[in-house]
Amino acid sequence: MSRREMKKLGSEGLQVSAIGLGCMGMSGGYGPPKPDQDMIKLIHHAFHSGVTHFDTSDVYGPHSNEILLGKALKGLKREEVQVATKFGIIFGEGLGKAEIHGEAEYVRAACEASLKRLDVDYIDLYYVHRIDTKIPIEITIGALKKLVEEGKIKYIGLSEAGPETIRRAHAVHPISAVQLEWSLWTRDAEDEVIPTCRELGIGIVPFAPLGSGFFASGPKLMENLADNDFRKILPRLQGENFEHNKAVYERINEMAQKKKCTLSQLALAWVLHQGDDVAPIPGTTKIENLDQNLGALAVKLTTEDMAELESIASFKGDRMPEQILVHSYKNSDTPPLSSWKTE
Repeated sequence: MSRREMKKLGSEGLQVSAIGLGCMGMSGGYGPPKPDQDMIKLIHHAFHSGVTHFDTSDVYGPHSNEILLGKALKGLKREEVQVATKFGIIFGEGLGKAEIHGEAEYVRAACEASLKRLDVDYIDLYYVHRIDTKIPIEITIGALKKLVEEGKIKYIGLSEAGPETIRRAHAVHPISAVQLEWSLWTRDAEDEVIPTCRELGIGIVPFAPLGSGFFASGPKLMENLADNDFRKILPRLQGENFEHNKAVYERINEMAQKKKCTLSQLALAWVLHQGDDVAPIPGTTKIENLDQNLGALAVKLTTEDMAELESIASFKGDRMPEQILVHSYKNSDTPPLSSWKTE
């Protein structure tokens, strides 16, 4: 990927590399955290290979992923990097035990803490990680708008937000990007969320574009997962769903062989072919996997190729366990601002 291969997200001027790097797995989630020195080397390699968009969150680690990215940034040209981080989730004990916060005071405190951990003067893209359904979205976005005016953040994003939430947020301050799960593995956002983003001119940042690693490793993915790897509980990787999805994997792999690329490159190319407003952030902790992901930019798909892929990719099972989906875009509506009592 050349340094100049960028995509424009939203109407406010944000540009990011065509493929970004999701950093979550470096600090947990997919098994134990990886050594800092190895991950810094990976981030630097990504930058020198043309990746400028690095995605993290205050909840990854928690906190340690932002610190890691901050260390890596010391060796890069800050003005050429787009740092994306998120706020709003506080994990409790056990899966799905999370508090979601979008109060104005919390927004400011979270931003100040992320700036300190990242050791930067500003955050390029600051996401509402999950929507706080207890308060109007206008309150949360109003606080973010003030941070933009103060120069602490440049652009505002939403993650796992539904159409109505996106519209209401965008009316307060232009939203530059919506982060969502989108891949051959997960396409339900195509019904309403993605059309809403395109109607409003908002960029789209797909996470898990490789099906949480299923497109990279295939059925072997389940053989060596650590006990604390959350993929062990993904419905699509269990029982009958897994057996069905293994067969789908093999059919897609046959097409990849015809295209003379890897299956993961084919799956990522499908996402990249969705439009100039789409900038996926596949995660990895290995340089060879990163290089392979960047190779997806050279994979060209015809309209017929896209249609064939979509007809094959009929996966079974929910994309996440129910206790996580409860905070998804389908449950993101907030109270109307008119009902909110202000002091």
